[in-house]
Amino acid sequence: MSRMSLKRAFGQISGLTLLSRILGFIRDICFAHFIGAGSAADAFLVAFKLPNLFRRLTAEGALTNAFLPVYALAKETRGQPAALILAAEIQTALLLALVVIVVGMEIFMPAIIAVLAPGFIATPQRFEAAIDLARITMPYLPMISLVALWAAVLNSADDFIAGAFAPVILNLFLIGGAVLIPFSGELLQTPSSMLAVPLSGALLLAGICQMALLQARLHRRKLSLKWRFGRMSAAARAMWAGFVPAALGAGATQINLLVDLVLASLLEVGAISWLYYADRIAQLPLGLVGIALGTALLPRLSRIEAASDNARRKKEFAKELSAGFMPAACLVLPATAALLMIAEPIIIGLFHSGAFSLDDGKAAAAALVAYAIGLPAFVGLKLTGAALYAVQKARLVMVISLISVGLNILLSLYLMQILGYVGLALATVLVSWMGFIWQLGWLARAGRLDKTALRAIFLSLFCAGIMAAGLYFCAPIIQTALLDNRLVLIALVFLGAIVYFLTGWMTGLLRLVFFSRTS
Repeated sequence: MSRMSLKRAFGQISGLTLLSRILGFIRDICFAHFIGAGSAADAFLVAFKLPNLFRRLTAEGALTNAFLPVYALAKETRGQPAALILAAEIQTALLLALVVIVVGMEIFMPAIIAVLAPGFIATPQRFEAAIDLARITMPYLPMISLVALWAAVLNSADDFIAGAFAPVILNLFLIGGAVLIPFSGELLQTPSSMLAVPLSGALLLAGICQMALLQARLHRRKLSLKWRFGRMSAAARAMWAGFVPAALGAGATQINLLVDLVLASLLEVGAISWLYYADRIAQLPLGLVGIALGTALLPRLSRIEAASDNARRKKEFAKELSAGFMPAACLVLPATAALLMIAEPIIIGLFHSGAFSLDDGKAAAAALVAYAIGLPAFVGLKLTGAALYAVQKARLVMVISLISVGLNILLSLYLMQILGYVGLALATVLVSWMGFIWQLGWLARAGRLDKTALRAIFLSLFCAGIMAAGLYFCAPIIQTALLDNRLVLIALVFLGAIVYFLTGWMTGLLRLVFFSRTS
C-alpha cells in the first residue's frame, strides 16, 4: 500500500482541525455571551473537565500512543487480520473498564468535585451544579474513548479524515446547546448556576454521532472490529502494560492544567473561566500544528521502527522526525509572537460580548501571555512524545511527566501567592519547557534527531521577531483608528500574517518548509 506523505497527512489533519477550532471559537464566543465567566460557567467547566481530561488522554494521547506501535508491529509481522483481532480485544477491555469507571464516578461524584474544585464548597449552589452537570457529562467518556481507538486503527491505514472530523461534530452540537441556554432556565426551571444543562445534553448527543461516523468509516475500509470476550492475547496484555506509563506521560500537560483548575477554584470567582478562555486560544496553534503533526508522525515513526533494519532505522527515523519539526517551527513561532504582542485584542475581540465583560477580557489576556510563552514547548512535546512512544519509551515519558507534575504543584503553590491565577499558568509553562528539553535531549543522544530542521527553526525565529516588532509598533495606531474590537483584531491578524509571509518568502523559509521535495 502506498504511504501518504507527511505533508499530505498534516494538511488533511490540520485542515479539519482548523475547521474544528473555528467552530470551537464560535462555541466559546457563545459560552462567553450566554454564561460569561461567573458561577454557571465555572460549574460547567469543572463538570466538563472530567470527560475532557480523559478525552485528551485517549483521543490525543495515551491510548493512541500505547496502541499504535503494538498494532503496527502486529500488522507488519502477522498481517492485517491478526492486527484487527488485537484491536478488537483492546476495544472490548476498554469498554468494560470504562463502564466500571463511569459507574464509580457517578456514585462518588460529590467527593470527586470536592477534590477537583475545593473552592466550590464555600458556594453550595455552584458546588451542587457542578456535581449534577458532571453526572450528565460522564457517559461521554466511553463514547469518545472508543472513537479514539477506532480513529487510531484508521490512522494506521493513513486514513485521518474521520478521526479529525469528529471534533467538528462535537463543536456543532455544543454550539447548538449554547444557543438553547437562554431558554433553559424557563423551560427546565433550573437555578442560574444550572444554565449549562443544554450543553451537557449536547455533549452526549455529539458522542453518539461521533461513534456513528467512525463506525461507518471502519466499515467502508473493511476494518470493522468485533467484540471479543475471554482471555486477552500476549500482544493485548503488552499494550495495556504500556498504557499506564503512556497515560501518565501523555497526560502531563493535562494533569498540570487540572492542577491549575483545582487551585484556581480557591481564588476569586471567574479565575477558572479566565484560564479556560486563555487556554482555548493557546489550543488553536497547538491543535493545528502539534496535535496534527503528532497524529501524522506516530504511525509513520512506528512503521519505520517496526519495518526498518537496524542500519537504516535511526537515519530514516531522524529524517522523518526532523521533517515534522520544520513546519512546527514555521507555524508555532509566529503564533507565539502574535499571542505575546496582541493577547488583549485577541481575547477582547473574540469574547467581549454579553455576560463577558471588558475586565474579564483583560484578566484572561494576562493568562494568555503566560500560556503563549509555553506554546513552543506544548507543541514540541507532541512531536517528541510521538517519537518516544514509537520507540516504545513510554516509561521514560512517564518519569519525565511525574517529575513535571510534582514540580508544577510546587511552582503553582508558590507563584499563585505572587501572581494569582496567572502564576498557575506560568507554572504549567515552566514545567512544560523542562519536559520538552529533557525529551529532546534524549532523542538527540540516541541519534534520533538530525540537524536538517535547524535552518528552518532559525529562519522562523527571525521572521517571527520581525512580525512581533511590526505588531508592537502598529497595534496602538490600529486600536486608535478602529473603535470596534473585532475590526482591531482582524486588522492586527492580517498585518501580522502579511509581514510574516513576506519575510518568510524573502528569506526562503516558506520554500524550505513547504515547497522543498525533501520535507
